[in-house]
Amino acid sequence: MPQETVWKEGLRAITHNNKINNVCPRTSLMKHWMRLCFLTDPRGKVPVKVVARTFASGKTEKLVYQCLSELGLPSGKNEAMEKEAFTFDKFYALYHKICPRNDIEELFRSITQGKSDRINLDQFVNFLNEKQRDPRLNEILYPLYDDKRALEIITDYEQNEEAKNDKCLTKDGLIRYLMSDENAPVFLDRLDQYMDMDQPLAHYYINSSHNTYLSGRQFGGKSSVEMYRQVLLAGCRCVELDCWDGKGEDEEPIITHGMAMCTDILFRDVIYALRDTAFVTSDCPVILSFENHCCKAQQYKLAKYCDEILGDLLLKEPLPDHPLEPGQPLPPPSALKRKIMIKNKRLKPEVEKQELELFRQGQFVIEDEVKEDASAVVVPEKKPEEVVAEAAAGGEEAPPPVAYTGSTTNVHPWLSSMVNYAQPIKFQGFEEAEKKNIYHNMSSFAETTGMNYLKSQAMDFVNYNKRQMSRIYPKGTRADSSNYMPQVFWNAGCQMVSLNFQTSDLPMQLNQGKFEYNGNCGYLLKPDFMRRADRSFDPFADAPVDGVIAAQCSVQVIAGQFLSDKKVGTYVEVDMYGLPSDTIRKEFRTRMVPANGLNPVYNEEPFLFRKVVLPDLAVLRFGVYDESGKLLGQRILPLDGLQAGYRHISLRTEANFPMSLPMLFANIELKIYVPDGFEDFMAALSDPRAFMGAAKERTDNMKAMGIEESAPEKKVTIEEKKEEPPLVFEPITVESLRQEKGFLKTGRKQQKELETMRKRHAKEKMAMQKQQCAALEKMIKGKNKEQLSGDAAFRTLVTEQSAAWSELVGRQRVEEWASARTRLHEQRDLLRKMMEQTQLAQMKQLEAKHDRELKEMNARQAKISMETSKEVANDKTLKTKQEKDRRLREKKQNNTKKFMDERKTQIIKHTREKEKLKGTHDKQLEELSKDVDNLIEMYKMEESEFEMATKTEFLA
Repeated sequence: MPQETVWKEGLRAITHNNKINNVCPRTSLMKHWMRLCFLTDPRGKVPVKVVARTFASGKTEKLVYQCLSELGLPSGKNEAMEKEAFTFDKFYALYHKICPRNDIEELFRSITQGKSDRINLDQFVNFLNEKQRDPRLNEILYPLYDDKRALEIITDYEQNEEAKNDKCLTKDGLIRYLMSDENAPVFLDRLDQYMDMDQPLAHYYINSSHNTYLSGRQFGGKSSVEMYRQVLLAGCRCVELDCWDGKGEDEEPIITHGMAMCTDILFRDVIYALRDTAFVTSDCPVILSFENHCCKAQQYKLAKYCDEILGDLLLKEPLPDHPLEPGQPLPPPSALKRKIMIKNKRLKPEVEKQELELFRQGQFVIEDEVKEDASAVVVPEKKPEEVVAEAAAGGEEAPPPVAYTGSTTNVHPWLSSMVNYAQPIKFQGFEEAEKKNIYHNMSSFAETTGMNYLKSQAMDFVNYNKRQMSRIYPKGTRADSSNYMPQVFWNAGCQMVSLNFQTSDLPMQLNQGKFEYNGNCGYLLKPDFMRRADRSFDPFADAPVDGVIAAQCSVQVIAGQFLSDKKVGTYVEVDMYGLPSDTIRKEFRTRMVPANGLNPVYNEEPFLFRKVVLPDLAVLRFGVYDESGKLLGQRILPLDGLQAGYRHISLRTEANFPMSLPMLFANIELKIYVPDGFEDFMAALSDPRAFMGAAKERTDNMKAMGIEESAPEKKVTIEEKKEEPPLVFEPITVESLRQEKGFLKTGRKQQKELETMRKRHAKEKMAMQKQQCAALEKMIKGKNKEQLSGDAAFRTLVTEQSAAWSELVGRQRVEEWASARTRLHEQRDLLRKMMEQTQLAQMKQLEAKHDRELKEMNARQAKISMETSKEVANDKTLKTKQEKDRRLREKKQNNTKKFMDERKTQIIKHTREKEKLKGTHDKQLEELSKDVDNLIEMYKMEESEFEMATKTEFLA
């Protein structure tokens, strides 16, 4: 390898080491000391006034000179010291003399409980586990600190040999540990490339730039090739090239903001810059977003320069394992290492194939080339004013209306053939995109258009971004190159949220702070639920996401160091950005510490971010301001990877460059979010042994004081739930119904009708009996027995009378049975009606009880809501209206969930009671029908027996 290449790669390894921007405070002090050692006078000595300038923002020069004198160093204003005498140990001692760490001394006393000037091993282990460790971490992957690990820390940072031998830590040892790399505010492995890079491209956030060539305003701004180098070296992976026809003699295509009076640069120069810097910071793929306004003749030059200059870096054809077919996912970044992709309109596949073949055979004729005036070959597809408006907005031209979505006829086939996994199309709706299911199609949205889709179809937008890529760009009215807040589009899973890199505003700080993770490679893997097709996610919902545990974050800003080089008042703001429900801005601010930019002590009450629904997307921002509101320094820390405990947070400039000395000292607490009322339950689940031990200790202490153990008193702020006694209904039986007044009245009526029928039957029998007796008497008159026995007429008469009598008796019995059946049917109908009425009354009684219970529950829930509002309003710990509103919203959400569960339980209970009563009623009706049917069956059996027996009856 040539020496020049070795030297270049060695320098790049140093300058592009992501961890070098996250060095510990002690290393920062050492770097500053080295810088002071280089600021020598002509004699090679370090001037005293140069050293004094380091501490000028908070202390008087007289104090600095006095401290130098106490350290045995030259202390006169015009004196200088030998570099050999001004060692780092001397500078470190000077720092502690001028800026004593009283904040850490207070922490030291809290650990030792003020009883010792050393921290013993047990105390240090407890401090590490209870204060310096995130309790949410898996104890297998991130083991608890033990004596061995604590002893290693003591050995590394304790300078006092006696204390080290006694396995103790002095205050100086604690300070050295807290200012070391081992106590960084973020997990340092997150600064390396640690994410899975084998997922499809659409599953990543991609660091993206808008109108990359501009170094200033959107109108009348200056274009610069250097901007491409700078954004790529900063980790950007998607740059924009607005290509226009060159007007010079050479007709070289240019890059500029069309119709916006901006200067222009050559397209060719930009491609050279891309070749040289695309893969210095990262090997992940780069996307060139073409906004192509060139004629075909100059598009040929675009393709030629890309092919010749980029060479093998350019991805000219799809990968064999990832063909351009519907339903085929995009390739992963790992398969596209050191590859550059072009995002540009494509021809129809069949047209591209035909024209490309003609082009290769030298038979492809560009109509524009036959024109005499080559400078007038631009054939805009829209009116000039439309081109101006779209150029101002930085948007992309919509393709002409052709059958093949995303195709156009005004593209050179060679350039078209270079487009593969980033084919821009005009967006036609989420349903249409899902129906076509073409993963390599992507669309661009102005921030206003994207926001409208978010407001109306947020979940559809999220699902779209699971398959395909989307690009967001600033609206056209941002002439000052200001940026929109990218977080809202990250929440929807948009991959390319393009920003103006030349503007160091808050949105750009959030972008750079977020993409610093994963080795600053420009690609961040989206959360699981934003990638999987079987998961749904609403970016505007307040409810927790399935499978994601909400977090609670507390930040106490204790002190600052070297915040300004002037004696100014300073204060700190702590904000959080994430989901709309997680975003808290301009609420948490420390008090102003006047006239001290060197080492102000804030020692504020902790700022509590009580419920962070989605920690994976949330970031903390620390902003340090002077008394006039000027930003002195800031730092963006993603919550995913943030370390709990007492941490020194090095600050960045407005443009996110590291500042050597400025830092904050803060205590960060991270916990699992626990709703109100579940704290003890969560404590018992997290550490059952400790929870039971604390309970036993409390009981023992109470017994020692002579207090009998009793159930803990509960503060009751609302009426307790009232339970009505269960309703007990008397069973409805046939016997009980037959005792009812209505049934008895009907029974008496039926009995009267029966008696009337029986009297009629008796009369009929008596009449027939008299008639037959008279006929017999008339026939036997004057005849003896011998005569009658041989008289055929007599025997015939007797036979006829017997038949008549049998017929009368049979007819009367049939009438009696019919009457009995009629009576039984009437009784059954009446009993059924009476039973149904009684059952209906019972059901109404049960429903009335249910209504009373629901009414009581609604009143109780309304009272809880009122008590909750009063409780929040009277909570003195909530200092701002926003904090109270957020707390009230959280409590109302918890109450709503609890109320819904209560209602659901109550409805289930009521439904079961109704079903049980209805089952009892159905059984009663069944028994009633069975009872009456048995009686009817008995009469039927009698009738059948009568029919089967001989029917001849004789008058006795």
